[in-house]
Amino acid sequence: MYKNFFKRLIDFFVALIGFLLLSPFFILATAGLFLANHGKPFFFQKRPGKNGKIFSILKFKTMNDKRDADGNLLSDAQRLTPVGAFVRKTSLDELPQLINVLKGDMSLIGPRPLLPEYLSLYNEFQSRRHEVRPGITGWAQVNGRNSISWQKKFEYDVWYVDHLSLSLDLKIFFLTIKKVFIREGIYQEGQATMKPFNGNN
Repeated sequence: MYKNFFKRLIDFFVALIGFLLLSPFFILATAGLFLANHGKPFFFQKRPGKNGKIFSILKFKTMNDKRDADGNLLSDAQRLTPVGAFVRKTSLDELPQLINVLKGDMSLIGPRPLLPEYLSLYNEFQSRRHEVRPGITGWAQVNGRNSISWQKKFEYDVWYVDHLSLSLDLKIFFLTIKKVFIREGIYQEGQATMKPFNGNN
């Protein structure tokens, strides 16, 4: 009953209340990134949702578009702006996704939505992460986020799918708040973001 009905109901009302309460931070982050990124505080990115259905996720643009002499984008670490780094460290970068939760594309709690190009790389076990709506935060996020391996991340995601419950969602919610304050696991060692998944790592 919780998984098929109450979870979506709770998602909608908590996301609505959360967005209203956090709107001052949303406005401040938008203004800061507007200035840092020359008028582009947001960007849309295609992500697979429940059952692999593609949707557009709304994100804060924390990296600029600087390129090298050959026209190639610089590394993530080089393009991460000071404002963007602050937004990431404080997890304010997740705020726009409350709109995706309100629309029903995402849940508050669930496996993080990854890139569409990874879909063909998943094995049968890894694909099970798409049996539920993707979340703003999840079991993998409170157990290491970007500091753990892809294999471990998928293990946590599928474990969540098999054990989804109100009590587990509440546990993840409060652990997420704790992680935000201690700023743990945001970056993979030597990287501004996690290394791409290639099907083997």
